[in-house]
Amino acid sequence: MADESSTIDDRGYIPRFADAPVGAVLGGVAAFLSSIGTIWIGLLMLLIVADVLGRNFFNAPITGVAEIAARSVVAIVFLQVSAAILQGRLTRADFLLRRIGRASPGAVNVLEIVFALCGATVLAVLLWASWPKTVEAWVTAEFFGVQGVFTIPTFPFRAITVVGCTVGALACLYRAGQSLRALRGAAE
Repeated sequence: MADESSTIDDRGYIPRFADAPVGAVLGGVAAFLSSIGTIWIGLLMLLIVADVLGRNFFNAPITGVAEIAARSVVAIVFLQVSAAILQGRLTRADFLLRRIGRASPGAVNVLEIVFALCGATVLAVLLWASWPKTVEAWVTAEFFGVQGVFTIPTFPFRAITVVGCTVGALACLYRAGQSLRALRGAAE
């Protein structure tokens, strides 16, 4: 077995900075964002349980839980997508890739490159579409909820979308580069 420390594998290994500085930094940022998303899931779960208990046992629901939960789900996805990309854990037909890989390992690398470039394109388009709305939310102090009852600013949620799209697109490009290097290495 060759030195595995210089590659990113499907277990989500973050390479050492000396071996792959871009991969190490990108992996660290993705892991940090993902951990924020994981903590957010736990806090959201506690908030929902507290709301249900308050609603059923004390006839006192927590105001704004539905709005917070609705926005949180989207934010959590964008916080965790880059780590999923780097770890190769996005939903896909692995059984088909394994079958193709037995017949032609190079074809799997080509498919991985195409998949990663498509992902980078989709995330770049989402970034392009989200940026003006994020700036507008900041400038106008946009909020959601019912004024006088419960409001929360939309800017943090929109900013998370922009950050998640940016890091996710970079993660896709990094995975495409890794697959391209593997394809070139297999050809030699």
